[in-house]
Amino acid sequence: MPRPLRIGVQLPEVEREVRWPEMVEIAREAEAVGFDSLFVGDHLLYRGDGRPERGPYDAFSLLAALAVATRRVEIGPLVACTAFRPPALLAKAALTIDDVSGGRLVLGLGAGWNEAEFEAFGMPYDHRVARFEESFEVVRRLLGGERVSLAGRFVEVRDAVLYPRPRRRPTLMVGSNAPRMLAAALPHVDRWNTWWDDYSNTPEGFAALNASITAAAERAGRHPAEIGRSACVLVVVEEAAAERPVPEGVTPLGGSPSRIADGLAALAEAGADEAILVVSPITRASVEQLGEVLALLDR
Repeated sequence: MPRPLRIGVQLPEVEREVRWPEMVEIAREAEAVGFDSLFVGDHLLYRGDGRPERGPYDAFSLLAALAVATRRVEIGPLVACTAFRPPALLAKAALTIDDVSGGRLVLGLGAGWNEAEFEAFGMPYDHRVARFEESFEVVRRLLGGERVSLAGRFVEVRDAVLYPRPRRRPTLMVGSNAPRMLAAALPHVDRWNTWWDDYSNTPEGFAALNASITAAAERAGRHPAEIGRSACVLVVVEEAAAERPVPEGVTPLGGSPSRIADGLAALAEAGADEAILVVSPITRASVEQLGEVLALLDR
């Protein structure tokens, strides 16, 4: 019997230019209709993909604002690139946001993938997994309340410590399916997340990928049930106004509220504990409509 499915939503990133007044309106609507969590992308710049050059707000600044603008929902980056910030400063920012939000931060972490933004902002793109491994160790240990020294190949901290002291370690989530990334993160994280096109946006695809995560958890010395399973889901609410291109071989979830609810229930049966909806178009009206879906699910 699957656990109750948590439902989150990714706020606008670069589907179109969305400024703070619309962003917070969507966020508050999502909280009002019953979503469990709000996530924001952590990117700096998109270019060279055949679409206009574009970029979102800074993820951690936005999360700090959302921590004050909301009251109940979890908030987090989907997922924070450890290469974008020195790891001790990333941990410091995460501690602050978790405290401001009253313990609602889900700190998603990954190694990054978009080479164009690394180059544009002057950050090295090489050895991304090795850099992640060192940064991840510093972040998790500092947030766990440790005093940390590490002299790595890419990261060095000397007797680093967080003040104010962490009240708790925020929920940690890894966003990757790569074996080496999983080997580094699964011994320590609370959740694993995957993007919708990594499993073709289908329950069957998720079940197969989820089985590989179970095996990776066992190799990492964790009981598989200790690691929550989080899946991003592409949902098209209004085809005529859809904002996201859909790759070949991917079928978005859509149609009536009952059909979307059935699709999410099937994802839960396939092993998902959380579905983070990537909505097209991502507007207040779309979020309001999806409130009908939430009402149909047994959560």
